[in-house]
Amino acid sequence: MPHVNIRGVRLEFERIVSSASQRPTIVMLHEGLGSIALWRDFPSRLAAATGATVVLYSRRGYGRSDALAGPRAVDYMHKEALQVLPSLLDELQIERPVLFGHSDGASIALIHAGGSGRSVAGVVAMAPHVMVEDLSVASITAAREAFRSTGLRERLSRYHRDVDAAFWSWNNIWLDRAFRNWNIEAFLPHIRCPILAIQGLQDEYGTLEQVGAMSRQAPHFEQLLLNNCRHSPHRDQPEAVLERVTSWLKDL
Repeated sequence: MPHVNIRGVRLEFERIVSSASQRPTIVMLHEGLGSIALWRDFPSRLAAATGATVVLYSRRGYGRSDALAGPRAVDYMHKEALQVLPSLLDELQIERPVLFGHSDGASIALIHAGGSGRSVAGVVAMAPHVMVEDLSVASITAAREAFRSTGLRERLSRYHRDVDAAFWSWNNIWLDRAFRNWNIEAFLPHIRCPILAIQGLQDEYGTLEQVGAMSRQAPHFEQLLLNNCRHSPHRDQPEAVLERVTSWLKDL
């Protein structure tokens, strides 16, 4: 897997090139325990369905990217959105991307679109977080126990060079008392590009209030709500996600 040096940190990335050069590049931002490998075949299916070039990368501390220098701070998603992502886009010469984010990645996409001052063609926010809910904290607490006592650690170790650092850096900050006040709603009114929010009705990490806050505050918003779908719509309902994203991109 190739790497790119961003602000002194080596990040693994992948580019799936399409011949439809007139379409904006889709940049995929993974979930809080994700990586390039954890997207599995979805990026290639997305590229084939939309005709767009797709770029994805593993953030620092995940996958085969460089390790973190220390514990995450409450503003770690802000720093990714406003410092790392702009540098990555410049290095890879990507202008006006469509940001396709899942969970933490969706939050990063929204912060970037609303706070970076850069041009974004659109945002797909899948299972987004714009605030911390009791449900989120309860499920992340349950994930901590699962990592300690079930096969979760072994499963995740296939996708991360240092699975313990990847898990605990995410889990510890989300369960930090200071993180309960984390909120990115202030960015929503400043997002001028179209937003497509995708939310599973059985999402164990967030309620419909996440997309409800977006619908009330973001100027150009539409949503796809999916039944029989938990926190990973691209795995639980991939055909529905691909169909809606493809039609949405055609309307951009």
